[in-house]
Amino acid sequence: ATEALPNGLHVGINYRLCSLDKAETVMGDTVQLVRLRNPLAQTISKTASFNGDWSSFSNSWERVTMNERNRLIEQLEVGEFWMSFFDMTQTFTHLECVHLDSDTARDEPQLSDKNRRWLMRLYQGAWKRGVTAGGCRNNPDSFHINPQLQLFLSEKEDVIISVNQHSVLEPKVIGFTVYNLNNVQNINGCLSKNFFKKHKSLVNSQYTNSRQISHRCTLDTGRYLIMATTFEPAEEASFSVRVLGSTIRLALLETQTMLLLDPFPLLNSSAKISMDSANNNVNNNNNNSVSATTSTAQYEPVFMQLADDQRTLNCFDLQELLEACLPNDYIRSCASLEVCRQVVCLMDKTNRGRINFNDFNKFMVNLKTWWGVFKMHTKEKSGILRAERFRDALYDVGFQLSTEILSILILRYMRRDGTLRLSDFISAILHLTMAFELFKAKDTNQDGVISMGMTEFIKSVFMC
Repeated sequence: ATEALPNGLHVGINYRLCSLDKAETVMGDTVQLVRLRNPLAQTISKTASFNGDWSSFSNSWERVTMNERNRLIEQLEVGEFWMSFFDMTQTFTHLECVHLDSDTARDEPQLSDKNRRWLMRLYQGAWKRGVTAGGCRNNPDSFHINPQLQLFLSEKEDVIISVNQHSVLEPKVIGFTVYNLNNVQNINGCLSKNFFKKHKSLVNSQYTNSRQISHRCTLDTGRYLIMATTFEPAEEASFSVRVLGSTIRLALLETQTMLLLDPFPLLNSSAKISMDSANNNVNNNNNNSVSATTSTAQYEPVFMQLADDQRTLNCFDLQELLEACLPNDYIRSCASLEVCRQVVCLMDKTNRGRINFNDFNKFMVNLKTWWGVFKMHTKEKSGILRAERFRDALYDVGFQLSTEILSILILRYMRRDGTLRLSDFISAILHLTMAFELFKAKDTNQDGVISMGMTEFIKSVFMC
């Protein structure tokens, strides 16, 4: 049972405010009244209903004429009652407004003659760990991965922005932030974390674990960015964003998948390797060739011991070679049989399942670069990459990925604790490199469209 106040109202119940009115007293005074409805009127006994001033049996009605009393009483439906506006402000602590869109407003008789009705725009999405669950602005390294919605206004007006979370059993703390984009040029995809570090927010909602959070604000003509988030990163939930206004348009910002840099750039004649200096010169991919610091000649004798008469290795030999060459246990962890299979599959153009020393040399030089990128994104805890930074790390290697493709990679490589290890990162790079190479080979017209038969498609799937 709910706790009842002395005036009969119950704590914890959301009463509905139905209308406002004024009562003219016989003394010529005016009393402001509000008509409220108890949603539990059918389950609460009559004696437990409102019994304060202007209730059904209150002496307050003696202050008005019989006609005035009948006019007000006749408006009451089952479960409704009158209360003075002053008493309402002293009794209730929160007042939430419900904004109706144009379709719903037609069912409200009191709104049928209104000239201006809300136009609603809706986006339904989800916060996914490592993909779109970046947390609030307090998390500058992951805030930018949240879904980014562009709002367009053709005139200055009041707008209502509302975020609803779909789960009510385990509600998250949610809210949203709005940025002004009117001075931002050439937006071709999701904005990076550098944008949010340089620009101040325009509107910030409260953060609460309520099912819905909404905010009304006045915005000038132009373009804005809405970021709906959970308070903490890595929290998963489905949600909806509703924007109400008169001249509004809503669109999701999305990044187009493309290869920005070659993950396997050409090696120059003096290509060298030093895994110990992997954190230096990690941006070598920006050049057409790469080099390192010590000669690969030290690995050639071991390579030749394991090689066949054609001076080539299979994936099993490669695993043994990497375990002998890589400098420490952590880096050696990426020499799994699965990774070695990927390396051979990627670099072997003859389908014999074998690679030569030049292939091995090329892989080792690029492994050094990838290890440097990995270290750059794992500064807080060496050797562990948070899933929220996976996209940025792949971007630094050369891959610009859409949210859809990133979601698949996260499902494949993210561990139970929401992190990735070096072996996961290297495997993802090899996986993506093979996928882009296969597509490029088939895209003869370079128009981003290919045609494949079933056999060819299945072959490509297994090669990745």
